[in-house]
Amino acid sequence: MKELTSIENKMALASLIAAEPVVSGKQLVVTNPYNGKLVGTVEMASAEDTQRAISTALKGGKTLNRYERYQVLDTAKRLLIHRKQEFAQLISSESGLCIYEAEYEIGRAHDVLLFASIECLKDDGQIYSCDISPKGKQRKIFTTREPLNLAVAITPFNHPLNQVAHKIAPALAAGTPVILKPSEKTPLTAIRFVELLYEAGLPPYMLSVLLGETKDVAEVLVQAPEVDLVSFTGSVPVGKKIAQTAGYKKVILELGGNDPIIVMEDANLNLAVELAAEGAFRNSGQRCTAVKRILVQHSIAEEFTKRFLKKAAEYISGDPSNPATKVGTVIDEASAIYLEEVINLAVKQGARVLLGGRREGALLEPTVIVNVPRDAQMIVQESFGPLAPILTFNDIEDAIALSNSTAYGLSSGVVTNNMEHAIRFIKELKVGTVNINEVPGYRIENSPFGGIKDSGLGIKEGVIEAIKCFSYVKTFSMPW
Repeated sequence: MKELTSIENKMALASLIAAEPVVSGKQLVVTNPYNGKLVGTVEMASAEDTQRAISTALKGGKTLNRYERYQVLDTAKRLLIHRKQEFAQLISSESGLCIYEAEYEIGRAHDVLLFASIECLKDDGQIYSCDISPKGKQRKIFTTREPLNLAVAITPFNHPLNQVAHKIAPALAAGTPVILKPSEKTPLTAIRFVELLYEAGLPPYMLSVLLGETKDVAEVLVQAPEVDLVSFTGSVPVGKKIAQTAGYKKVILELGGNDPIIVMEDANLNLAVELAAEGAFRNSGQRCTAVKRILVQHSIAEEFTKRFLKKAAEYISGDPSNPATKVGTVIDEASAIYLEEVINLAVKQGARVLLGGRREGALLEPTVIVNVPRDAQMIVQESFGPLAPILTFNDIEDAIALSNSTAYGLSSGVVTNNMEHAIRFIKELKVGTVNINEVPGYRIENSPFGGIKDSGLGIKEGVIEAIKCFSYVKTFSMPW
């Protein structure tokens, strides 16, 4: 299936320091995970380039007022929709996601820009009267929100556009300059998006994008004392290392999940099957909020599994560029091999594969697996791919204990028509989000989002909360 091509017709991009291309002579090569064809190259940055990006951002330039920030984000939103097909094809080419998922991601990024632009026109300032106690004075205290000096955004491969937009747009809405370090596996979409923001009128000093060796870019940015905030989405080990080395600055960590969908015996089974399949297989299962564990009450497990197998068979895997494909590749062959090993380990422990499980290169078929032990690797750890392990539980106490049994605490979905059960799950599941009769990952782009335990520090993202993180509150008082 692999077919390497020559350098001709490649997309040749570069790291950008305030819109100025980096010239280093050292290139990052990006290939299509499905067929191995060359997609493009990126000129990489050095440690000196990283320091120059920091000093350029701090030097500053034209300061945008609220309306001007709104105009930039609103224009970017319209440009993105105008170039929807171009961006969708690029996302699919460099990530292996099917074209349907790439187009869906454009819509999500559109919403991020929409909500961020709207927030530019709002003022969350507050007023406190000071004459409300015996010791009070005839004064009022006011609050206003100020931008940070500089923020760093480090993004993963699994949503090449929306993960970038989710960090950059709120920062720009707050008026905070950003240096973006996207994944080296999907850098092309990120750079194109940065170029689109320049075209939309963003002053170049407010945004740079750097690709390079970890020691030259990521480590320099994370440890730089001039940086006020690091926002990172990625693996637990890297996130914890950032927390240990970042120093005296804000840190936002979104470190993945092992999200369950819990199906109670009173559930609407057709809804449960639909949600479980969408949650497990969309985006090739490569989402922190994907369904990683399907927990089904024992009394309905046989009927659920029968219906789920029929539904899962509809998720055709194959060429990501084919509109009929519903599941493309995972990010690379190494990741697919790991998932294949995880499946084999579970089978050795007594699990049975009922559907899929075959791998070709980076393409792994959507896989339904039952009789999975609760201590299997695919259950205890996060499996970032189209795996659908089905586990059974006895009662609500068992379901809660099983759901809470991993180190993660990001999101969860519960399918039930029992209000008392729903309320109990909301109160007792140790996660950042509980969605009743919906997939774990459901949200809108401006609602609070984030996890606890090994999924994060409990600091929420989402456009509105992120704007708060990318800024600080200043208070002042006056006689009144």
